[in-house]
Formats: sequence, structure tokens, C-alpha cells
Amino acid sequence: MNRSCVQLKDLPDELLIFVFKQMNNVEVLYSLFGVDERFDSILQDPIFTNRLNFLKWSSKKFLNIFSPDIIFDRFCLQILPAVREKIQWLGIDSSSMKQILHATHYPNLHGLGLFNIEKETIKSLFTGKKNLKIKLL
Repeated sequence: MNRSCVQLKDLPDELLIFVFKQMNNVEVLYSLFGVDERFDSILQDPIFTNRLNFLKWSSKKFLNIFSPDIIFDRFCLQILPAVREKIQWLGIDSSSMKQILHATHYPNLHGLGLFNIEKETIKSLFTGKKNLKIKLL
């Protein structure tokens, strides 16, 4: 009996997109971005890049997905600059806010979810910004 070994890279793009859509897009980007040109092309689709949420809900509070600095640094130095034009919304918390917002320029960013942040910090950051609507949850 011949055994064949099918690898992730052997799957058709449509199946990869379906599988990736079932996963957290930030974690998929971190895990597979830079593996090869084909994966990079798939992962730069707006399905995976237009809305990035760096938080997950756990025990009635939001937690940062990337706690080790080396993981977070790679995301800020390599991945965000590569997909920056496709990002329309970011979900971040106070501990990662500065690093993510300074990682690159986001020309199409239309929404920003700020979590675990004090109201006074928000006011000081956005004082004087026109047409800015702040809603605290």
C-alpha cells in the first residue's frame, strides 16, 4: 500500500482560506506570514487583514493575545507594516497600544477599539482631534 503525505502547502487556496477563516486571523498571520509567497498572498486578503483584534475574552476581561515580547515585536516590525494598507480596524489594549500604533502608518484605519484603558488616558491622547467619536464600554 502506498502512503501519501499531504502537507498544508498541497491544499488548494480555497480550502486554505476556508480553514484560515475558522481561526483567529491575528494568530494565523503570525504563524504563517513569511512562510512562502503563496501563503503571504492568501493572508494579505482583506478577509484576514481588514480587522485585527489583538485581544481575547477570558474570565470576564480582555487579555492580550501576544504576551511574549519576541512574538509581539515580530508582529509590529514585520507583519503590520506589510499589511498596513488593508487594516481598517484595530482592537488593542493599553499595554500594547503605543507599540501597535507606532509600528506603521495605517492609511485606511477607520476604527479603533481601545480596551483596558483609563478614560483620562484616552482624552490626553486624542485632545484636539477633529471628528473623533469616543465611546467607552
